[in-house]
Amino acid sequence: MAENHPDLQEDIEVDRETRLIEPPMYRVYLINDDYTPMDFVVDILMTVFRQSKEKATETMLHVHHQGKGLCGIYTYEVAETKVDAVHEIAEENGYPLRSVMEKNDL
Repeated sequence: MAENHPDLQEDIEVDRETRLIEPPMYRVYLINDDYTPMDFVVDILMTVFRQSKEKATETMLHVHHQGKGLCGIYTYEVAETKVDAVHEIAEENGYPLRSVMEKNDL
């Protein structure tokens, strides 16, 4: 029969708490340009960033008027994948649309 080791149980609980550190998050932005059509940007926001048509239109207008717009906040790997997807889809369609990621220090 197994022995009860209360001191061992305490060590396990401390280890669980240590592993719960949140990963750093990154903001992903679209950058305005003078060539990419607005409807294409809305499509990118809906497909890559899973925004509703209304939210995508709002974000696209923000990008258009402010020069860049926040698309979402993700872990590093997800943010990097989304930036790459924007560049790949834009290039496939002949547009210069760019996306960048910045560490979310908030």
